[in-house]
Amino acid sequence: THAGEVRGGAAPSAAAPYWVDPDSDAARQVRIWEKQGRTEDAKILKRISTRPVADWPAGDEPAAGIRAAVRSAARRDQSVLLVAYNIPHRDCGAYSAGGAADADVYRGWIGAFADAIGNAPATVVLEPDALPHIVDGCTPAENHDERFMLLSEAVGTLKELPRTKVYIDAGNPDWINDPSKLAEPLRRAGIDRADGFALNVANFQSNATVRSYGARLSALVGGAHFVIDTSRNGNGPLPGDRAEAWCNPPGRALGTPPATRTGDDGLDAYLWIKRPGDSDGTCRGGPAAGTWWPDYALGLATRAKS
Repeated sequence: THAGEVRGGAAPSAAAPYWVDPDSDAARQVRIWEKQGRTEDAKILKRISTRPVADWPAGDEPAAGIRAAVRSAARRDQSVLLVAYNIPHRDCGAYSAGGAADADVYRGWIGAFADAIGNAPATVVLEPDALPHIVDGCTPAENHDERFMLLSEAVGTLKELPRTKVYIDAGNPDWINDPSKLAEPLRRAGIDRADGFALNVANFQSNATVRSYGARLSALVGGAHFVIDTSRNGNGPLPGDRAEAWCNPPGRALGTPPATRTGDDGLDAYLWIKRPGDSDGTCRGGPAAGTWWPDYALGLATRAKS
């Protein structure tokens, strides 16, 4: 079934018990295109707007947005899917550079993030790229110990909440191709207290490739479970060894719709963690990282297989 043919997408299900934001960029775009008479494009874009997509609370004050999401989700008996993305020295100064000014600011930010969730059911993907950037040498060595400490503390803060699941980001198989390199970093980041790790965030590796990698990494860290970002991997990665293949690659498609029934005991969920239609950065004609790009979103949805 195409999501465009699904009623509204508001009712929770065993397949995807997560909150769908009724005022997401995709939902607003659908309404704009319907008013403009672009009815077919609007119908296609419902493949994004009717499905649960992670919220990435931005800026110095994450609480207001989280509280709004929690309130809306509670009315529908749904769980919120959130990404904590504010680690100091974020993204090594690349397209998504930024993050908290220092360790104490980050601790305050994570505290506010957790307080806003409170007793609500939530799933948090913790700090995309933070560990892989240690492993690949991008993050300077003098920042490693602090980063491990902050990630471990963040796991502790979030796991004090009664209904919050936490998955530590562990990159993707095309980035750190030897999973053993991530085992010790995950341990230092608190994988033993988390619910597991996240793979393929904002990337395009196929389900089969990521599941195999996830099983290997799981075996190295005590059988930890994992989740996979399938938001844009429907056509797999960009073929050929092309520069910045991860950054707004052409020809990609939405992947497996969000679901907690995966047929794999170690794989807790397929999730749309990267918001499909948000730019990866100012490459290939895209706007700034994280900015809604309706033409790219429509391409992903048009090429989707489900």
